Amino acid sequence: MALQWLILSYVVAAEVAIAVILTLPYPMLVKKRIVSLVSLILQPAASIVAFAGFQLLDLYWKSEHRLMCSSEVCTATERDRYEKSIYKAQRNVVLCMAGILLYWCIFRICKYNKDLEHLEELEKSYKAE
Repeated sequence: MALQWLILSYVVAAEVAIAVILTLPYPMLVKKRIVSLVSLILQPAASIVAFAGFQLLDLYWKSEHRLMCSSEVCTATERDRYEKSIYKAQRNVVLCMAGILLYWCIFRICKYNKDLEHLEELEKSYKAE
């Protein structure tokens, strides 16, 4: 069960690295190449949105069907285990949301850079006329 969260955490770390690389100031030629490379990666990487969404649904289902440990009958060990599972679920929700949000940010940054490049080409063609 922990493998899926390990994979998701590595993907989120890679998305953070890509977002940082995309937002650093580079010369225009290098920036265009980086944006085109990341744009090629974005389409196959869209599966992370579905994967994270599925994991969110799984977490929701598990939270709805989790045994509650709030009565006097629960031992200290059971109460600790219950609280630990709640904390893990909250951490995993944050991880899933970060994966989805970072993918969207990377997509928008690439789209912004492509639109900017298109506008620059239009400006050059108008100046040439």
